[in-house]
Amino acid sequence: MDRNQLTGFALLAALLVGYFFYNSHEQKVLQEKKKADSTANAIAHPVTRIDSSMAVKAETAPLANDSLAEAARKSLPPAFNGTATLITLENKKVSLQFSSKGAYPISANIKGYKTYNQKPLYLFNGPDNRLSAILPVDNGRSTADLYYVPVIKDEPNGDKTIDFTADMGGGKIVNIRYTLPADDYMMRCSIALTGMGAASIPLTWQNNGLQTEKDLPNERMGAQVYYRNKNGDGDYFTLHNEEKTEHDAGVCNWVGFRKQYFSSALVSDDGFSHMDLKFSAKEDTVKADSNIVGKYQAKMELPMRASGGQQTGTFRWFIGPNDYHTLQAYKIGMEDMVPLGYGVMAFVKYINKYALIPIFYFLNSFISNYAVIIMLMTIFIRLILSFFTYKSYLSSAKMRVLKPELDELRTKCGDDTQKFSMEQMKLYKSAGVNPLGGCLPMLFQLPILLSMYYMFPSFIEFRQQHFLWCNDLSTYDSVANFGFNIPFYGDHVSLFTLLMTASSLFLAIYNRNMTPQDPNNPMMKYMPFVFPIILMGVFNKMAAALTFYYTFSNLLSIAQQFIIQKYFIDEKAIHAELQENKNKPVTPSKWSQRLEEMQKLQAERAKIQPRSNKK
Repeated sequence: MDRNQLTGFALLAALLVGYFFYNSHEQKVLQEKKKADSTANAIAHPVTRIDSSMAVKAETAPLANDSLAEAARKSLPPAFNGTATLITLENKKVSLQFSSKGAYPISANIKGYKTYNQKPLYLFNGPDNRLSAILPVDNGRSTADLYYVPVIKDEPNGDKTIDFTADMGGGKIVNIRYTLPADDYMMRCSIALTGMGAASIPLTWQNNGLQTEKDLPNERMGAQVYYRNKNGDGDYFTLHNEEKTEHDAGVCNWVGFRKQYFSSALVSDDGFSHMDLKFSAKEDTVKADSNIVGKYQAKMELPMRASGGQQTGTFRWFIGPNDYHTLQAYKIGMEDMVPLGYGVMAFVKYINKYALIPIFYFLNSFISNYAVIIMLMTIFIRLILSFFTYKSYLSSAKMRVLKPELDELRTKCGDDTQKFSMEQMKLYKSAGVNPLGGCLPMLFQLPILLSMYYMFPSFIEFRQQHFLWCNDLSTYDSVANFGFNIPFYGDHVSLFTLLMTASSLFLAIYNRNMTPQDPNNPMMKYMPFVFPIILMGVFNKMAAALTFYYTFSNLLSIAQQFIIQKYFIDEKAIHAELQENKNKPVTPSKWSQRLEEMQKLQAERAKIQPRSNKK
């Protein structure tokens, strides 16, 4: 290649390099111009997008030209041009913090209560907690994306009101009002639309419940969602460790997110419709190491009414404790969020509502020590059931008196159990002894024990109440921590649970000595001792109020049984009475006749069976 060719290639290469540099510069200038134009256009016309939660988000491109963007921003209506600020609204019960962007409370501090660690108690706290509505404009714009002008008013009756107003331009105005009574947990709320017509608007409520108690896993286990329809029907769902979605097409009167001792609920007198509930306590959703008990979301339709040129929807918002009397006072069934018995044990809630709870509040009206109240309630219940207890012990005494005669029958019949059973029934019938007399009276006490099982762990009155070594009767009393978990027991030692187990074993030994044993059923000898051991693992994480009640109830049973056996039951007189009964004509009951017929039929079948086998 000669010099002219080399020179030509060099010039051509220089031209190409120059062209590339020039083209790159022009492209850069063009992109900057497009970016500035798109910024101004985005600010003037926000782009909306509806995500899976139906919340509308306004998206704007990053600012490239500050002066141009500022001019475009200032030209927007006030609802799209503002700065988020925090406003506090509080009364004697709660302190709520609102955001001027979205006009919803982002935190709720319940006064008069502390967390287990003695910190201010927040039911929820953070921007993930929101209440928003979809407006019938701009393809479904969310109230959560608007900026509002807040105005706080002090009402003459002591109520406090905060008015949020968002001017969207073109005569479209959104007004959201919250009124907090002077001394109540129930806040009144309204959403008023001007220049926008709608029979109803979609409402989305999101809430992240925070830990307030000692045991986070137990608090998550107790987290529930409740709702009640206007026709009286309702339901509840326990979160546990799973994610659920529920739908109800009825008209809902109220829906509540319940934690162990505190709840938040929306109430509509006109009724919400088409409600969808989504809630989760999964560890990977709420983060196992966080203080979030559960995440809740409710979507529903809020009915709107035309009034004074506006479309207005009203509802109420409860943020407070699960105090039975407080919830019952609203007279809409919200006291159901205090679990007093459900599932197969739903019948015990009526015992709690109409018997035990009135007794509890009566004692609480003049006694402030809740451990003393537990003891007095136990004594009172024992006195009421003392007739059945006496009948049970009397039946056991009759069985003991007849034991020598039963031993003779057992020796006489040998291995023929059918014959022994028939002879045993004849002896009982002639002596006037009901073999179930010792069991039936005890069955009347079982509903009371189950009622206490539901009532004591659910009552907020026991929360952070001290007694002896226990600093909180609403949770387990830990006197020692292992640092590791023992299967079927736990990672700590509850002293009240140990005392309950020890007293149950002592009572089982005492009853064994007082009750005749069946030598043909040796397993029954050990069941009274196995059961308390099993329950020790179950109750190790239960509320100390409950385990203390069972401990005191066992001690009372031992004392009561000793007194009855010592001073009210005369076995010699009972033996004489039974012998006298044998000389009287017996009129068998229908139940005895039926039982005797069944035994005879079973004995005949047993005789026929060997013959058929021989053939």
